[in-house]
Amino acid sequence: MIPLWADLLAVGIGALQGALFAAQFRDRRLDWLGVAIIGIVVGFGGGLLRDLLLNVPLATLQTNWYVLVATGAALLGMLLERVFSRVNPLITVLDALTIGLFGAIGTTKALALGLPEVAAVFVGVLAAVGGSILRDLLLNLPIALMHVGSLYAVAAAAGSGTIAVLLAFDVDVFVAGAAGVAITLGVRMASVLFGWSLPEQRAITRLPKLPSIPRRGRRDGDPAPDDGSRTVTTSTGVIHLHPTTSSIPVVGSAPRVRRRSPIPGASRSHG
Repeated sequence: MIPLWADLLAVGIGALQGALFAAQFRDRRLDWLGVAIIGIVVGFGGGLLRDLLLNVPLATLQTNWYVLVATGAALLGMLLERVFSRVNPLITVLDALTIGLFGAIGTTKALALGLPEVAAVFVGVLAAVGGSILRDLLLNLPIALMHVGSLYAVAAAAGSGTIAVLLAFDVDVFVAGAAGVAITLGVRMASVLFGWSLPEQRAITRLPKLPSIPRRGRRDGDPAPDDGSRTVTTSTGVIHLHPTTSSIPVVGSAPRVRRRSPIPGASRSHG
């Protein structure tokens, strides 16, 4: 079983980050309720998607603590937005921490229910990015997960994969979970600091040319290949010359020319 405090910690940090993110958009003129709803959706999004995929009762509806913690964290983020905005990287850190926590909880819960390692990592990644997807949809923003430079899913996959590998070697679940959260946080922060990103998609505009395959035989009616050979007609018949011997003159191939002899009454032919 996932400890209640760990799940509440992920929900609280997610709701705080969501409210801080939404409160930055002054032009949207969001009221308190709007900011609070976005914060709660970010806090609940990963857990709801995780439990739906695992076909288990929704954990966020099994006790009152989830709604209370998410609402309190969202209101705190909204009220203290001006204070937190001075530390601008804090939102990025909280976002990365939210991804790591939901990814770790989703992976370990899927493994506990008997899912194979690859499927458990898949559930962990979807649980990690579910809140940010719902946040961008509510704010009518481009989904950050699908754009160059985010590395949301890559960071979540790195952390969830680490957890699955460590648990396969019988490492303690809390140690494996802490390692997964740390790796997710590190990959996400490094992508922001150093500009890491996956290659942008490019359409293939030119295909490589395939080498031509020589034809072994020639059927009747096909044009003769231009390989440098030539045909010479002589008095004895037609001779087909190979390219290596085509430059050799053939005796008797030139027409006979009858020339007049300088001696009167005599003539000779020169070939």
